[in-house]
Amino acid sequence: MTTFITRRVLQTLAVIVLLSYVCFYLMSLMPGDPVDMMVASNPKITAEDVARLKSLYGLDQPVYKRYGSWISSIMEGDLGYSRTYRVPVQELMGPRMWNTFILSFISLGLSILIAVPLGVLSALKPGSRLDYFMNLFSFAGISIPSFWLAIVLIILFAVKFPLFPAGGTQTIGAGELGFWTDLMDRSKYLVLPVLSLSIQQIGRFSRFTRSAMLEAMRNDFIRTARAKGLSRRRVIWQHGFRNALIPLITILALSFSGLFSGAILTETVFAYQGVGKLVYDSIIGNDYNVAMISFVISVSMVLLANLLADILYGFADPRISYQ
Repeated sequence: MTTFITRRVLQTLAVIVLLSYVCFYLMSLMPGDPVDMMVASNPKITAEDVARLKSLYGLDQPVYKRYGSWISSIMEGDLGYSRTYRVPVQELMGPRMWNTFILSFISLGLSILIAVPLGVLSALKPGSRLDYFMNLFSFAGISIPSFWLAIVLIILFAVKFPLFPAGGTQTIGAGELGFWTDLMDRSKYLVLPVLSLSIQQIGRFSRFTRSAMLEAMRNDFIRTARAKGLSRRRVIWQHGFRNALIPLITILALSFSGLFSGAILTETVFAYQGVGKLVYDSIIGNDYNVAMISFVISVSMVLLANLLADILYGFADPRISYQ
């Protein structure tokens, strides 16, 4: 197990370096570097000033040298400076990652609590009314565009029936009124984004759960367990559900990676101050440092979630060995 984890960690680091370089190169091709933006805002700037500024920021060097300088700064703990927000990147990323974690964790937990039992019930009663309803709900949740669903929720629950705020993270000054006041205020702003994310995740998770359970319940060991006189509950959860965990672990691990990478469309529509909206704003504003750090965090979370899924496979199925 130790050898497997060490090998996967080294592979993860290599993939992060490779993908970060590709992203850095692609962002360097975007029109409008920091000096160009300064020139656009100051018509009196001279060609000598432009050359001096490009040399100062290293923009006159090849991409691989600029990437090497950026990596060196990252290794020293300097994440750079945000030109858009005028603060160091580490001061900007902390609160945004915390907001995204809260939003994603609540929506993911709610989705799992609802989708898994419904998916199991649907698999145990194939062809029933519950099964047809779950299939309809699952396909609707998977097919509906996230931005459209977010806009509909805003129209219904913030415009037609003004029960919740249309967007934002918290009311200005609410954090100074005490912990519980701040918690209740933040909860109001979380309802619609959580609902938007959960509806889509419930449809996807319930569909995967149903398919995995249907396949598991058709196996010979299920008939053997029933023939041995085991209770229906033990057959379903200890034998059927445990063998259906393998595909579920995969899809849940990939969803877990979004806890820190953020939901770009949902956060942008609801103006929720998370990592997803930060990535969108940084790309639009050519804020290279923020965009690159956000990208590295997203890639790292996806790769680490895959590693976690591979490790959990061995606990879900004892037949899997990493020797």
